[in-house]
Amino acid sequence: MGVLNLTPDSFSDGGRFTAPESALAQAHRMVAEGADIIDIGAESTRPYGSEPIPADEELSRLRPVLPEVVSLGVPVSIDSMKAAVVAWALDHGAVVANDVWGLQRDPGMAGLVAERQVPVIVMHNRDSADPAIDIMQDIAAFFARSLDIAAQAGVSPGKIVLDPGIGFGKTPEQSMTVLARLEELQSFGLPLLVGASRKRFISVASPSEPQQRLGGSIAAHLIAAKAGARIIRAHDVAETVQALRVAAAIGEQR
Repeated sequence: MGVLNLTPDSFSDGGRFTAPESALAQAHRMVAEGADIIDIGAESTRPYGSEPIPADEELSRLRPVLPEVVSLGVPVSIDSMKAAVVAWALDHGAVVANDVWGLQRDPGMAGLVAERQVPVIVMHNRDSADPAIDIMQDIAAFFARSLDIAAQAGVSPGKIVLDPGIGFGKTPEQSMTVLARLEELQSFGLPLLVGASRKRFISVASPSEPQQRLGGSIAAHLIAAKAGARIIRAHDVAETVQALRVAAAIGEQR
């Protein structure tokens, strides 16, 4: 899953793809590099310092870009916590809803997903990190609530993907704990998505700025894939695809 941020304030590449021409060129590039899905977001959800924006502004960023990306022929997911924005994106060719609040923030999201019968990515999140909690227990309880909301709304379990939300509402150490214990989340019996790309926990293990975290991102994603993650969400598509293919090819020789 290639990341396409249409925001001026993303932690990693804020402002690089706000112009529609730049965004579309980046989408073309990621598809050519092997992205199976393009995930488009028009509101920064970075854990520190992001500014909420109204749905109208989010849509104004999406309108000139999303239909063009859909025309490239790969599945497009819409990264938004607002049901109204997701509905517009689905109307214009997106086929996956990616909710960073796991159906627990906008009360209309679960019903929309159920009505449209589209896959939904349910991500764990918290308003703030708490180093005192057992993060795996917190994630499990959060997912249980999300799945209950989904069931009550009529969302098919076969349409749900779980994302532990690396870097969201977690200390860097907790993010590393989640990656180390990712296999525990297989107990839900649902596909897992992991997006560790350029996240802050990497700089704790190896001091670096976001653009300098390619090696750490690949290491985390290889560990996640080995633990069963079915979708890897990344900014650096070519390098991540190569790493995953080589790891898979080596694994086939066992």
